[in-house]
Amino acid sequence: MALATKATIDPREAEHFGKLAADWWDPKGSSAMLHRLNPARLAYLREAVDLHWSGDGIGFSPLAGKTALDVGCGAGLLTEPLARLGARATGVDAAPENIGAAQAHAEAVGLDIEYIAGGVESLGERRFDLVVSMEVVEHVADVPAFLAGLAGALAEGGLMILSTPNRTLLSHLALITVGEGAGMVPKGTHDWRKFLRPDELTELLEAEGMEVADVRGLGFSPARGFVLSDDTSLDYLLTARRT
Repeated sequence: MALATKATIDPREAEHFGKLAADWWDPKGSSAMLHRLNPARLAYLREAVDLHWSGDGIGFSPLAGKTALDVGCGAGLLTEPLARLGARATGVDAAPENIGAAQAHAEAVGLDIEYIAGGVESLGERRFDLVVSMEVVEHVADVPAFLAGLAGALAEGGLMILSTPNRTLLSHLALITVGEGAGMVPKGTHDWRKFLRPDELTELLEAEGMEVADVRGLGFSPARGFVLSDDTSLDYLLTARRT
């Protein structure tokens, strides 16, 4: 698997998210939507991890003895749960401000997590058992190069988990017209033209020698908030492994 050498960071995106670093961990702040997404994302991740490594579904440390990489980690909303699930966790983010906030929060809660400011291409030849990147691929400068970097960072027998909005009328309405228009998401967060349909993302991953094993929708329920669903029209998660 070739290493990623092209720059994948979009400086405008890095600047946008870096400005949100100060209140990333505030569940009512600018990253409130990510806090609301996390339970469903973690449920999917736990299910995928147990299936891939034959876990029992009830243990507290299904990632014990494994390495995990969170690409586009922000201030660590997903990286910290990976560490709590037993992984030796590494988080990478394009915005140095986010890395600073992530390091400070990890130290405050007593978690030993490695954080790196940069893109996936900065990892060199390092390999990880689990590679995750949630709501990130739609923000990078070069999607094929970014996916090549993720695939290159995956160890033999490892698991990749991604999530991203679908490019549909519903996602435009929910995330941009309503989400950004009503102030639930900071303005300028999304560019609908950069959203990928599941078939498009699958094709790009297959070009990197990956096999998509599962695609699951991420929907919204007024009663329960964000939930896993068979409907991928808003947002979706997928798991992939090397063929």
